[in-house]
Amino acid sequence: MNSESLNGAERRGLLPRFTLKDGDTFLLADAVGDIQDTQDGLFSSDTRILSRLELEIAGRHPSLLGGAVARDNVLFTSQLTNRPLPVPGDRAIPQGVIHIERSRFLCAGRLHERWRFTNFSGQQALVPVSLRFGADFADIFEVQGLRRAKRGEYLPAKIGSATVTLFYRGLDSRVRSTHLRFLPAPLSLSAGEAAFSLHLPTGSVTEVFLEIGTESPGEPSAQRFAEELDRARGSMRQRVSQGASIIGSGRLFEAWIDQSRSDLALLTTTLSTGPYPYAGIPWFATQFGRDAIITALQTLWLDPQLAAGVLRFLSMTQARDVSPFRDSEPGKIIHEMRRGEMAVLHEVPFRQYYGGVDTTPLFVMLAGAYEERTGDRSLIDEIWENLRAAIAWIERRLDASLTGFLDYARGEASGLANQGWKDSHDSIFHADGRLPRGPIAVVEVQGYACAALMCMSRLAAQRGYLDESAAWRVRAERLGAAIEERFWIESLDFYAIAIDGDDNPCAVRASNAGHLLYCGVVGPERAATVGRQLLARSFHNGWGIRTLPVGEARYNPMSYHNGTVWPHDTALCAAGIARYLGPASVIQILSGVFETATHFAMRLPELFCGFERVKGQPPTPYPVACQPQAWASGSVFMLLQACLGVRIDGSRREIHFERPQLPIGIESLVLKDLRIGCTAIDVHLQRFGDDVLVTPDHHQQDPIEVLTHV
Repeated sequence: MNSESLNGAERRGLLPRFTLKDGDTFLLADAVGDIQDTQDGLFSSDTRILSRLELEIAGRHPSLLGGAVARDNVLFTSQLTNRPLPVPGDRAIPQGVIHIERSRFLCAGRLHERWRFTNFSGQQALVPVSLRFGADFADIFEVQGLRRAKRGEYLPAKIGSATVTLFYRGLDSRVRSTHLRFLPAPLSLSAGEAAFSLHLPTGSVTEVFLEIGTESPGEPSAQRFAEELDRARGSMRQRVSQGASIIGSGRLFEAWIDQSRSDLALLTTTLSTGPYPYAGIPWFATQFGRDAIITALQTLWLDPQLAAGVLRFLSMTQARDVSPFRDSEPGKIIHEMRRGEMAVLHEVPFRQYYGGVDTTPLFVMLAGAYEERTGDRSLIDEIWENLRAAIAWIERRLDASLTGFLDYARGEASGLANQGWKDSHDSIFHADGRLPRGPIAVVEVQGYACAALMCMSRLAAQRGYLDESAAWRVRAERLGAAIEERFWIESLDFYAIAIDGDDNPCAVRASNAGHLLYCGVVGPERAATVGRQLLARSFHNGWGIRTLPVGEARYNPMSYHNGTVWPHDTALCAAGIARYLGPASVIQILSGVFETATHFAMRLPELFCGFERVKGQPPTPYPVACQPQAWASGSVFMLLQACLGVRIDGSRREIHFERPQLPIGIESLVLKDLRIGCTAIDVHLQRFGDDVLVTPDHHQQDPIEVLTHV
């Protein structure tokens, strides 16, 4: 069945989607290059500035040959061809003789597009081409389905010979605009359609150029298209080249590494505070605190500069006042930041929203991990007062909690009901499926808080604040003991997912407990017991670790948080398991996630369904998962670090490999340009029987010591 025989809804449902991103601008469109689905569009700063873009040849959609984004994530190209074209006289132009190459990219917040028509027929052709376009200026929350009581007004369009500008005045009184400019000038141009009549002699090539943006574009041309494409690609190459690189002996495994690096580069935006990974496309193409911190932790051993950019931005946006609407309290670290009309008008609380209980302790953990990895004290000195404010918020919350744990309860009904990483409304529950009464203390957050207190103790001691260091260490030890006493469920040999506002444990096994192992705050015997359960079939479905195991009350392999597999969650659990049971214990996890990636064109989605792996069948996609997603892309690096047993001590200039294991099927691996300060080193890992030989190769005179522990 071809796309011409499908109605609009069927066509939209069957064609795959492709994304492009540059800064605060992203595009979601189908394989033809059209924007026609209710959730597609060109978005700028959380506003859809283009909601329709449909190319037609003689009043019909062209036939799709194929569409793809280049491996560098910069250029999208759709290969199209004509359907039969009427011409004056008796002879028609048959189908499949006019080739249309539709190419586009984003640069500096502007869409650049080129249509290249090539006539392979034996006769000249007069090809009528039209482009239908529109801009609804919908807020991103409207696009996701949130209804507004009232909207702003559309203003009259401004139309020139080759330009159109569409306007919208929002309820915030701001006038938003979308500018379109063509070369050559269309035969006719209105507020919703541009029409061309292209004369194509046999064998000839004709090009049409288009630019779209929020500001008046320059005049499009072949030269400008090429120059701006070079600029976009140069920017992407610079981002991809940050940090150490990984070269493996397996072609597919290396392709996964390369795709993940490219996706992280795509999602990383350069802010005034440094690089910052936006959470994901399409719905999370903005700054999220939790996602960015975990992404930075995943890649810290390879690229500390990403962590530095995250720490600086989160310090700059740290809460300083109390706002129940924004769940803001002094010292809290931001959860989400939005720029659209609804956020500006406070129709949603997410302009600067602080409703994440875990982001603040994770921020402190990242700071501690950054200084350990780099030996760079200057950044932590720079943000020291922010770290003090963050740990003070944690301590105030612990003191105010009836249970003595770091808990949460939203300030107003517009906020998030659950404020851990599993933030859907039904993700925290009792063993019989009942939803708990708040405030709720989820288990992984207690691990983060304990680890954050230990980080502050260590950082304070290094700065001579010995009394504070001792106090934070004692508090961490006391919290760690309370976790063991109150969260451990003897009948399950596992930690409860949460403790509710009545001080009752939610006796449910969930992947959250794996994060306790990542934090290293529990005893080795119980950690080993939890780790072995996470590796068992009820949790590990063959592709990754389920968020909830088979048998729990709300288990559903198609549920967002209650039985699906999230790659970042799997990676955190694997890092925790390897910490206690050794790298060999998680080789199969890395292998399963790698095999998952091969079924998703090497781009791991945000999550996928948790059905048991069946021989000969691929993993089942989750229908609305974001791709790419920063912490999904970063998962490979945390998994690989866990298998290699890598730990870097920047102050001592040491790289430690604890019982390293190479991935299944990979005989050798090179970590290239691994840096401590200004010194770079290559590390070669080679399989010899059951062992892995680690060989350093220094670039400079100032050596880094590489230590292998077996």
